[in-house]
Amino acid sequence: MSKGKGSGDPPVDNRFKKGTSGNPKGRPRKRLQETTGSAFDILIDKTLTITRNGVAREATVEEAIQHRTYQDAIAGNRSAIKEVLKMIAKRDKALAARRKPKIPSFKRLVEYDPDNADEAMLILGIACRDDRWVDRGFPDRLLLETWAVRVALGRRKGGRRLTGNEIADINRCTREPDKVRWPRGTPE
Repeated sequence: MSKGKGSGDPPVDNRFKKGTSGNPKGRPRKRLQETTGSAFDILIDKTLTITRNGVAREATVEEAIQHRTYQDAIAGNRSAIKEVLKMIAKRDKALAARRKPKIPSFKRLVEYDPDNADEAMLILGIACRDDRWVDRGFPDRLLLETWAVRVALGRRKGGRRLTGNEIADINRCTREPDKVRWPRGTPE
């Protein structure tokens, strides 16, 4: 007679015999699908011989399925059309990833001419030639037009007050400095 749990003596019926495994069949072997992938992966890697227009050629199962899907799409099968469109999008994405982006080539010409800015200011009417310097041998000196100085003073950012030297420089380089409207708080 077997005794119950907790009585101190183990029941005799439920014991394995000494030297006998508790798992007599052992660990189950892995199936072929688990070691090499799914059955679909095995099938898709196989090659077939396809005869088209009397010419035989080797093709993978994947190529054959794609070709058949393409034929069905041409015949009007809507699900085949969707699949072909997916294949096209996937191919385009792969091609785009392989292509390197083309950087447009251009030639940059830099002209180092200190008179460039002066000529531009003359053309735009921002400055005029300073006749006071022509007689002294400096025909390239310019004076800023009053309106340009007004605009520049009105668009100054930062709120920093002009120093006395800056005000003197602006007066010296402006054609009609007495017509300049100074910002509030600027000592004249």
